[in-house]
Amino acid sequence: MSPGPHPRKRPRALAAAVAGLLVLPAVAAVGGPASAAPSGCSTRTNNTVQLVLECVTVGGVRAHQQALQGAADANGGTRASGTPGFTASAAYVEGQARAAGLKVTTQDFDFPFFQLDSETMEQVAPLFRLFAPGTDFSTMTYSGSGNVTAATQAVDLVVPPAPVPSSTSGCEAADFAGFVPGKIALIQRGSCAFAVKAANAQAAGASGVIIFNEGQPGRTDAFGGTLGAPGITIPVVATSFDIGVSLQGATVHLATSTVSQIRQTRNVLAELPGARTNGNVVMVGAHLDSVLAGPGINDNGSGSAAILEVARVFAKAKPTNTVRFAWWGAEELNLLGSAHYVQSLSQAELNRIGLYLNFDMVASPNFARFVYDGDGSAGLSNPGPAGSGPIESVFLRYFADRGLPTEPTAFDGRSDYGPFIAAGIPAGGLFTGAEGVKTPAQAASYGGTAGVAYDSCYHQACDTFANNNLVALDQNADAIAYATVTLAYSTEVVNGVPGRTPPGAGRNPTAGQSGDVAK
Repeated sequence: MSPGPHPRKRPRALAAAVAGLLVLPAVAAVGGPASAAPSGCSTRTNNTVQLVLECVTVGGVRAHQQALQGAADANGGTRASGTPGFTASAAYVEGQARAAGLKVTTQDFDFPFFQLDSETMEQVAPLFRLFAPGTDFSTMTYSGSGNVTAATQAVDLVVPPAPVPSSTSGCEAADFAGFVPGKIALIQRGSCAFAVKAANAQAAGASGVIIFNEGQPGRTDAFGGTLGAPGITIPVVATSFDIGVSLQGATVHLATSTVSQIRQTRNVLAELPGARTNGNVVMVGAHLDSVLAGPGINDNGSGSAAILEVARVFAKAKPTNTVRFAWWGAEELNLLGSAHYVQSLSQAELNRIGLYLNFDMVASPNFARFVYDGDGSAGLSNPGPAGSGPIESVFLRYFADRGLPTEPTAFDGRSDYGPFIAAGIPAGGLFTGAEGVKTPAQAASYGGTAGVAYDSCYHQACDTFANNNLVALDQNADAIAYATVTLAYSTEVVNGVPGRTPPGAGRNPTAGQSGDVAK
């Protein structure tokens, strides 16, 4: 999941009476159930909710997660887009989907890749001071590499700062009149993009750039920033107002080792054709990439593996609506894969998509059972496009029928549903928490430990095969299967397009629902 704020959520208990059944010891919860699919699953046509639920097992999902862990292990411990680990992950998904009989296509696209390997900033004269990375300074995203020791030269500073942000330090080429090539440019934050300041400094012959905070209340601490894209070839770092001011005229050693370049990655799409040929495609997606720091087997090997197992099991059916499964690249770099896909479609092609379901982190070790608040009723975010509330209700009804409590999570565009709702396509999905902290009420509902993050390994090297709660994974994989099959046969409750009841079922599982069901 892309980084961002994760507000605390208010519990919505659908069946508080059975909540105690879920209060499991942490080890037992993470270990969870293991099950094998019935022997006929690979040969029969799994065309009903019940048949698909029988065949989508946590063991099947875990096999895919194990393959993704293997892709990371063989390639430096990561599956980030632009790395061999992602390429191996995409190849695995493509192979599994093709073997199941789905129509597989890929969509390659370029993106700005950045990797920071090391960073150093220290004052060497007139006195020595070593600055701590991440505390005293940080390397700007898309900084170049370099190892320089040079005097700093101040560039149009406003010290003391003005009462309100107004510094234009480094924003104009004229600010560098008289700049001595080879020195480190000391620039104040304010008015223009960091990339503009860095580019002007580089053009003036600077060997490095230190951008310090502007100095008003709220703009004094060390901070992080981005240059937006590769292009700058010298080191560029950010620091606090006090450190920046103190470095005027000092000699500084600045060293950064980075990889900043345009690379290629891909989206993987696998389609199950439906009887309807004039649109109303049901899309089911999850991002396939991890961050550079680790293998990402919860974020988002859990969602990717779950939808892959659902796709594999359901692949022989002939539903009413075409189902298009998607594994997105470069989600961790601000939803680039899903955004590229949506932007590549004509309006007519967008109109053919009936809805989008998103599954990003569905097995967090200290999980909560979150459902995207599609109708905005919890006040956590604005409502999604019309139809998003009924999608939410499909999941709420599924969990309510099984006595499993849920609660809403903000529908704020933080994952790959964002580009779809921006295009007016109704969406929904599930989430089990990232860096947010579990409340006592949530611990009472779901088990686990209050006061601890839902996933303490979020965006870290420890997000491995072991970093998954199998109870959450099992329950959510079944919910994904239920929603996918149900909506593959009828989206009438979402968008008014009539469908049919899945074979072997009673009434249409979505009939009569509304955005207020089970709330």
